[in-house]
Amino acid sequence: MAAKTYPLMSRREVEALIADGRSIFILDQHVVKADPWLQYHPGGDKAILHMVGRDATDEVTALHSADARQQMNRYRIGKIEGRWANFVPPIQGGKFRPLSELSDGSEEFYTNCTTSILSSTASSSHSSSRAPSPVFDDTTDPTLRKRHASSSENPPGPASVSSISSADADDGMSFLDTLTSEKMNLDLDKYPSLDFATQDTIVAKYRDLHQRIKDEGLYKCSYRAYAIEVCRYSMLAASALLFLHWGWYVPSAICLGAFWHQLVFTAHDAGHMGITHGFHTDTVIGIIIADFLGGLSLGWWKRNHNVHHIITNSPEHDPDIQHMPFMAVSHRLLTSLRSTFYERVMTYDALAKVTLRIQPYTYYLLLSFGRFNLYALSFEFLLRGQGPRKGPAWWHRWLELAGQLFFWTWFGYGVVYKSIPTNLDRFVFVLISHMVTMPVHAQICLSHFAMSTSEMGPHESFPQKMLRTTMDIDCPQWLDFFHGGLQFQAIHHLYPRIPRHNLRRTQRLVQDFCNDVGIPYALYGFVDGNKQVVGTLADVSRQAAVLAKCQQTIAGRDDSIHGHSH
Repeated sequence: MAAKTYPLMSRREVEALIADGRSIFILDQHVVKADPWLQYHPGGDKAILHMVGRDATDEVTALHSADARQQMNRYRIGKIEGRWANFVPPIQGGKFRPLSELSDGSEEFYTNCTTSILSSTASSSHSSSRAPSPVFDDTTDPTLRKRHASSSENPPGPASVSSISSADADDGMSFLDTLTSEKMNLDLDKYPSLDFATQDTIVAKYRDLHQRIKDEGLYKCSYRAYAIEVCRYSMLAASALLFLHWGWYVPSAICLGAFWHQLVFTAHDAGHMGITHGFHTDTVIGIIIADFLGGLSLGWWKRNHNVHHIITNSPEHDPDIQHMPFMAVSHRLLTSLRSTFYERVMTYDALAKVTLRIQPYTYYLLLSFGRFNLYALSFEFLLRGQGPRKGPAWWHRWLELAGQLFFWTWFGYGVVYKSIPTNLDRFVFVLISHMVTMPVHAQICLSHFAMSTSEMGPHESFPQKMLRTTMDIDCPQWLDFFHGGLQFQAIHHLYPRIPRHNLRRTQRLVQDFCNDVGIPYALYGFVDGNKQVVGTLADVSRQAAVLAKCQQTIAGRDDSIHGHSH
């Protein structure tokens, strides 16, 4: 059978389709229209929306099986020639013009697109699909502060309270503008150039490494390793039940918490199809572990986690770093950003001004109660039906709801209510069992909180963004079971479908890749990594304090001016 031919589409035609509300992305030099399966996507619609207008080849390859990629070919509507220069997706603030707004020379502008992010920004005044700053230029929500970012060509000098006057500052926000510019400049100096030639070289070598990993069999799962995992899980579950039977509630709670702590790692593997590599098989394994045994929704996790994997460490878009008003890992969160995932403003309000001031000290305490927040998010996802209700994953929600009923029956009724005699013992049991899972939350935060949160523009390659925003933790091999593979987060973000028991073997290959392309590979010891995270939280606390002083100074000057005017 002859291969199907597709019409050649210009950049302008693709833009017009997106302006018309279509969800279009590029995959293997083909134009794909994702609208038909947007609401059926098991990983959620937000992950697709962040790829609109972009070449999504590397993201799709990283997160999907070969079968899923083959299915996507059904939605091809055209093909492109040459290199694709990414648009900023509409969900991130990108603006697109319909064909009726075609102006003279615009096609030539796209053809001769410049090869650096700075020149791309400088060209934004052209009638092209530019994105206003999602931090300062957003005008879609009346509760957001409306500002214009300072020119990147002339960044302001070091900011201080005394250097900011009411004439050049809006409630002290120019101080935050300065920090944004400084941090971006640091990243531009530290990481490879964003010009097309450099980024294309990185992508080509990243794809070569993917093929080498396949050739070395590192995508193949070690079921012997999982047999050992199952033995560990069984021992912890049996210990929890035995101690519960004996009335030793604290040891029982510790073992149950450790059971949940270890199970999370396998649920994570299943969510990435890293066990059998079969979508439904791994999903069922994940639901049994997450919902039936842990009380957490795998579907919620997928919707959240897929966005995290493609827009990592973006204060506006990555839900994994959006913890206002209790924590902030970027000064940009002090500007009341709007979360595109939660579709609400993360208000920097009076509560946040108090909690962020002490966040280096409350960090581990908050993580100790993280599981309770996951329960709430899981219930919201399932009860509101935020997952696909049709398509191949339509029945997953109902299996998850059954799993939730099962979990709260065995744990809430059978263990906590029926097996523990007093309310005090019940309270202590629940508290300890949930606090024991804290290292999982700390591990996830550890891999990202101290890394870059700068927005480097649409032309940064997928591998460079992942390595810029993610760190690995160095630990001895005998301790791998405790970290569950999450200590290799940078490697996992590059190749999320590699089974975790193969990540250590993959590490050497990734280090060689980083040395070859000149991308720093962030590797810290567990203690040093935690120091980096706490240091980042302390920096944001200090920045919040400086901002408050700026605002007080400006308010005082305004009062003085008004006083003199009277």
